[in-house]
Amino acid sequence: MPAYYSQPAAANYSSPPPHAQKQRGYRICDQCGQVETPVVRFRLCGGCMVTQYCSQECQKVHWPHHKAICQHTTSQIASIKQHAASYPDENIAKNLRKFCSAHTSLLCWVGFQALQLKRVPSNIRQHALIIDLAPHNHPEGQRRFSVASTRIVKRSYIGDPLVLADIQRRDDRCRQNGGIGALVVLVQCAGISQVMPIEVDPPSKISWDTREDWAAVLHHFVESGRTDFQPISTTARGNIQYGY
Repeated sequence: MPAYYSQPAAANYSSPPPHAQKQRGYRICDQCGQVETPVVRFRLCGGCMVTQYCSQECQKVHWPHHKAICQHTTSQIASIKQHAASYPDENIAKNLRKFCSAHTSLLCWVGFQALQLKRVPSNIRQHALIIDLAPHNHPEGQRRFSVASTRIVKRSYIGDPLVLADIQRRDDRCRQNGGIGALVVLVQCAGISQVMPIEVDPPSKISWDTREDWAAVLHHFVESGRTDFQPISTTARGNIQYGY
């Protein structure tokens, strides 16, 4: 999934780009690894509504491996719905998934910068980035949040063994393909979490500049509702694959 970005992350971010372009190729099929394009549109698992597949055939083949985490996620979502009255928005889990889908490219870049993976690739094995959101009213689901805080924690913060096992599976797959592992970003709001394991190529293949203002960039794009984020890249190289 090569990508070339000619503008820095924060450049012109007070106004929309002159020609709106859809982000391309940022999801991968969890079975065969094919990259999504505007021509090949992926399907979500009907149970967990998180994992993506390029075809029904791949979904069927992968089911024995996906079954445990899928049923676990589905039960978590059902539990949230049963206790919806205790949340500020009964559709918060659904809107959180919309938020993560709309801001996938941004969240990946922020996690990469926050963990300083360009300089210290080994951080990917020990740490995770948590993004805490605060809910607010907005007609668009993915815009019903604002960034409350960000923090870096140990991966052991994730206590769910099934989720950890799924992250480890993605870790192993990424490293077998020459990557450095799965970057973990957790997006949280009102006690609900969306875990995003992002499979990352070696830093030598990622040409993004190191940026210290990642938190400010995150705040701006979320608060403004912009979903056209593109990280800086100084060469035609660059390959990031998004697991969720």
